[in-house]
Formats: sequence, structure tokens, C-alpha cells
Amino acid sequence: MSKSKYIETPERLMELFKEYKLATKENPILIHDFVGVSAKESYRKKEKPLTLEGFETYCFENDIINDLGDYFSNKDKSYNSYSTICKAIKTMIKADQLTGGLCGIYNSSITQRLCGLTDKVNLSNNMERPLFPGIDINLDLPEF
Repeated sequence: MSKSKYIETPERLMELFKEYKLATKENPILIHDFVGVSAKESYRKKEKPLTLEGFETYCFENDIINDLGDYFSNKDKSYNSYSTICKAIKTMIKADQLTGGLCGIYNSSITQRLCGLTDKVNLSNNMERPLFPGIDINLDLPEF
């Protein structure tokens, strides 16, 4: 007898993600700030990024499931029918993070790390360069 899944269908998983996305974007983070020379107290709204951890938290707080790991890792190949939706969810999250980072909504440095983007710098230098460019050091010195 097979174990029933908490999220019955891949379509239900996508519905839950859409609910999470809507709830996240409709509820920005409030940043406590002080504005102007008089330091008037105010709150600025800052858009929340989408994350897989945020989606899992949303599902937990709404008493749906406390761990989405099996769905996204396809544990024991029991979640094959969910793999397309899981990939789409990961792609939508990454797209939100990249777009937000590129537009300056989110911290671009953190966005780079989350999305696996890095600046690769080649520190090796195999080219021989003269010690004193423009000076001919080929001196005819007598051998001793």
C-alpha cells in the first residue's frame, strides 16, 4: 500500500506556489527609517524576493506540509510526475531573484551567490615580460 502524498497533484503544487508568490509580493517588508534633516521616522516598503525556503515556510505555516524536500529531490523516484512543476518553480524563483538583483530591488551581490553566478578571475600569468621594457639587456659580457 503506497503512502499518500500531502500535496495530491503537481497542479496543486503549482497552485500553492502561485498563492505563495501572491502573498509574498502583496506583503512587502517594512524597513524602519529616518528621513530628512529632522530625521522624521518612517517605514519604507521593500519587495520580498521569492525563495524555495519561503515557499516551504508558506506551506508549513498554512498546515499543508512541513518539508518539500522529497518533492524537489524526487525521493525514490516517487515524485516523477512533480519534476516538471518543481523545475518550473525553481526557474520562476531564480528569475525573480535575477530580475530583482539586476533592477536593484534586491542586493545584487547576494543575488549572484544565490543564483550561482560569479565573476571568474584568472590570476595565473604565464606570459613572460621583460623586467625593464625598452632596455636591451643583451650585454656582451666576457665569460670568467
